[in-house]
Formats: sequence, structure tokens, C-alpha cells
Amino acid sequence: MIASILLQAAMAGASIAKLGGAIGAGLAAIGAGIGIGRIGASAMEAIARQPEASGNIRMNMIIIAALVEGVALFAVVVCLLALVM
Repeated sequence: MIASILLQAAMAGASIAKLGGAIGAGLAAIGAGIGIGRIGASAMEAIARQPEASGNIRMNMIIIAALVEGVALFAVVVCLLALVM
């Protein structure tokens, strides 16, 4: 399936770098979504186990989710720059 997509892109005149940039941007967004989902699930489990620590857990969850989001945004920007240039 991927080979046929690559062949169609090559025949249409699109460069492999542009195709790689588009795939990279998609993978970065999917990876960030999965990562933030796992962070949220783990935080909810931790709060269920220790309700008295919910403030600290929530604060750490938000900080880590923001860092993951920042890295994903950086990856998407780099991939989109590869599409443009």
C-alpha cells in the first residue's frame, strides 16, 4: 500500500521530500495525541488511588502535556517547512 502511494506521488511530480514531510507531520500529530491520552489516563488512575495528591498530579500532568504538545508542534512545523522548501 505504501509503495503504491510512493509510486503515485513520484509519477505526479511530487518529490519524495514533500511526501516525507506530509507523513512526518501526520505521525507527529498522531504520536502527540496518543502520548497526551496516555498521560491523562495515567493521571486519572493516580488520582483515583490517592485523591489527596490530586493537585500535584494534575499540575504535573498539565506540565508534561504542554511539553509533549510543544515537541509535536515543533515537529509539525519542521515537516511543513520541508513541504514548502
